[in-house]
Amino acid sequence: MNYNIITYLIYGCMMTYIIYKIGLICYRNGNIFVLNLMPNNAQLCLYINNILLTGYYLVNIGYVVFIISTWETVQNIHAIIGSIASHSGNIILILAMLHYMNIVALQLLFKSQKQHL
Repeated sequence: MNYNIITYLIYGCMMTYIIYKIGLICYRNGNIFVLNLMPNNAQLCLYINNILLTGYYLVNIGYVVFIISTWETVQNIHAIIGSIASHSGNIILILAMLHYMNIVALQLLFKSQKQHL
């Protein structure tokens, strides 16, 4: 039996759900931060938020496809669990790092904007 196909399906479903939910949460809550940068242009903020969401989905889908393409052969059920856990953990850590990098970037933008006022 080919365990790789089972592993790909489980991993793909898990990552699709995680990427979608995190993207939706960031999209809904992130517009507030963009509005603080440009308080007089709400429509432009929505466009920027949509572009950020699209970029988020593209980066994460690309990473998931790349990881699946580099996966080694899975030999048994224990390897399925180990592979899914390690690869899922990697993408979740990367998502967290990207999130915190965006927060730092927004804070720096807020500070520079306040200094210019």
